[in-house]
Amino acid sequence: MAQSVTRSVAVGPASGIDLNLLLALDVLLEEQSVQGAARRLHLSEPAMSRTLGRIRKALGDPVLVRAGRRMVPTPRALAVRAEVSAVVERARALFAPADTDLGTVRRTFTILGHDAVAASHGPALYARAAAEAPGIRIRFLGEALGDAPFLRDGTADLEVGVLDTVAPEVRREDLGEDRMVGVVRAGHPLLEGELTPERFADADHLCVSRRGLLHGPVDAALAELGLARRVVGSVSTFPASLFVLRETDLVGLISSWGLPLARALGLVTFDVPLPLPPLRLGLAWHPRHDADPAHAWLRGAVRDILAPPHSASTAPTAPLC
Repeated sequence: MAQSVTRSVAVGPASGIDLNLLLALDVLLEEQSVQGAARRLHLSEPAMSRTLGRIRKALGDPVLVRAGRRMVPTPRALAVRAEVSAVVERARALFAPADTDLGTVRRTFTILGHDAVAASHGPALYARAAAEAPGIRIRFLGEALGDAPFLRDGTADLEVGVLDTVAPEVRREDLGEDRMVGVVRAGHPLLEGELTPERFADADHLCVSRRGLLHGPVDAALAELGLARRVVGSVSTFPASLFVLRETDLVGLISSWGLPLARALGLVTFDVPLPLPPLRLGLAWHPRHDADPAHAWLRGAVRDILAPPHSASTAPTAPLC
């Protein structure tokens, strides 16, 4: 199948450009292995090695170099990777029939969001892909630390959670609202008696933030009441926070989507005695994917799993702090 796709978009020798090399380069940079790329493209390893040689000559760069037992991309390859992926994707969308059979699609999609997206909803998404589109691979990337145009440059195909994207060319779809609840170990002193804002503020707290933030909406709500809490630290991932909370008297926050995971670890949740703002959740993607049947399937699957009709169960990317 991969070979037929490349033939359909190839440019003849007179132009001096062979777009077959773009697909090969895209797969090589994904696999970072001649053997893996050969398998994906249904070629022999010698044929794939020759193709890599042609790519190196065309770019004037080694592209992939040996590092121990594996190959790693050069700085030049990393610089063009996103654009190569975007060009290949646009070519696929151009030549794909409207009634694409998802059972025959071979694609890799990248979802950008908090690690909790994968932790809480990854199993359901992988199961759905196996049943409906077994040739689609899905990889999750943690929330971004910068303002790079991940959707525009093709680094990510879909962003989920609390969206910071404001680029005018990006499509957005609201999924609804979620709320934060407190979470502590079983038998925590905070669970005994009436929970007031004062008692909540007096406890030691743990934040979840990839940026290492030690403050958030809770602090603003407490400040309105003339209160302040003590945040002893932060961790960068949601699962890490749950394991820390299980072994300490620290107080954390999760959203409703995290309830099954918290219960699996024996943790107890409670309503925070503060008027916390809701979390607005959604999907974001670049408009070049609008007519892509495979991407439409991905959006639909994520939409169904993250926002089922009778639940606000979703996954934020904002700091849980």
